[in-house]
Amino acid sequence: MKINAISLALGLSLLGGTYHAVAADKPVSGGSLTVGVETEPTTFNPQLNGQDKAEITLRNFWESLLARRPDGSFVPWLAESYQASEDGKTFRFTLRRDVTFSNGEKLDANAVAENFRQTQVAQYCAGTSLCLMGSHIDKIETPDDHTLVITLKEIYSPFLSFAAGLQILSPSSWKSSQLKSGGPEIAGTGPFILQSYEKGQQVTFVKNPKYHWAPATAKHQGPAYLDRVTYRFLPESSVRTGALLSGQVDAIEGISGNDAGEFKDNSDFTYQHALNTGTPYSLFLNVEYGPTQDVKVRQALLQGLEIDPLLKSVYRGERTRAWGITSPIDPLYNNQLEGKYGNNPDAANKLLDEAGWQTRDSEGFRTKNGERLRIELIQAQATVRDQRDVLLQAIQAQARQRLGIDLKLNYVDSGTYADVRKSGKFGTIANSNTPTDGVDIENHYRPIAQGGAINYSRVNDADLNAQLDKAAATLDLNQRRQYYSALQQRALLQLALAVPLYEPEDQLATASYVHGYGFRSYKQMPESVYDVWLSKRE
Repeated sequence: MKINAISLALGLSLLGGTYHAVAADKPVSGGSLTVGVETEPTTFNPQLNGQDKAEITLRNFWESLLARRPDGSFVPWLAESYQASEDGKTFRFTLRRDVTFSNGEKLDANAVAENFRQTQVAQYCAGTSLCLMGSHIDKIETPDDHTLVITLKEIYSPFLSFAAGLQILSPSSWKSSQLKSGGPEIAGTGPFILQSYEKGQQVTFVKNPKYHWAPATAKHQGPAYLDRVTYRFLPESSVRTGALLSGQVDAIEGISGNDAGEFKDNSDFTYQHALNTGTPYSLFLNVEYGPTQDVKVRQALLQGLEIDPLLKSVYRGERTRAWGITSPIDPLYNNQLEGKYGNNPDAANKLLDEAGWQTRDSEGFRTKNGERLRIELIQAQATVRDQRDVLLQAIQAQARQRLGIDLKLNYVDSGTYADVRKSGKFGTIANSNTPTDGVDIENHYRPIAQGGAINYSRVNDADLNAQLDKAAATLDLNQRRQYYSALQQRALLQLALAVPLYEPEDQLATASYVHGYGFRSYKQMPESVYDVWLSKRE
């Protein structure tokens, strides 16, 4: 599915002055933009921040070696070119010679090489997918100041996607006390520079006047048009909507299904939405702990829940039902599972009977040996967005009514989330992510001991491992799609490792005087505000 863009409208004044839309074909420089966002970054180090939605802010000051066209092909960015060896094991990146970090340090081969070396340092990358990627690297070489050569131990097909997209930190960053948290000392090469951060309130960036190395996917070259951009952290959708309607902000993201109608067909606003790449928002079921150790219990959840009416109710038809292990816009997507499971409570209840959960307590929950069929669902507070709490409550109610399952919702802070994941003592974790080209599949289904950083189901299955190995060892897209299709069939229909819920997407609404805001190509997440400009005041 491609981006759907709908024009919208409603007049407003901002900060005492009225903006009027003009023909959006002649950008002007200057001005400040205020954006209401749903997610506050847990860290401003982009390599360690696992929040996909934090990229709406982080992308303004961190950049990568290559960018992507809509078809997924690569274009130069910090690297002016790259070459891959015929055997698919060696990648040579030729770097631009005119790039500097915001702290004045020069981008060279050693600076970039250190970023890849850190993916092999457990003290730095532990708990992230960086370690999985770093484990495949055999050698990192810098034959001259402008050439980086990375040689892998074996063919690993997702690696170029990772290498192309790794955000590059400045050399001095690795010695800074701010390395893990991020901050002004952790410099990037982006079109904006971090000016100030007020925890729980907002973050402000100012234009990098020396910037002139945007990729070909950008709409212009040279410095950004805007002088300043402020992102206000407004976790509630209704608050963001109200802020835009009242002129307190100029743009918002993360628009609820209920609120989308405020902007559609309203000429004083624009509204856009786009599906993301990566893994759908899903309930990943733990195969090592509690009732979900039993495959029949997992299959009962997969087959017994009816997701479509819940999505229609919560999102007013503004979200897309998920069926597989990756997004419909991903080249690796396979539609074989669409409509093949779910909404079969009779079969689900039979499975639970067979699993020994045959009796009921006074509240109607299933029991066995005096214990209630309780499954603890862990949701990180940092990723409670897009009305997910409302959706989970609806799923909780349906699990009780249809299946007699006590789905206990537990929202936890980042520290507790890390501890729970490490302990493995949970029933299910709800999550999604956006990496492309099979990186997301590797992260979710590789055994934890082999680098599966977000293997929430904690699966270690010989058949799945074999499919992952074969997919990683070939560069042929059609063959990879076949291997991942086989993995999908086993992971969902046979092992019921996850219950896919909906396809994550992004929404943007802007006042009509805001021009050039949109989604990055391929991943279809909100782009930086590099190309954004404002109509002049009268």
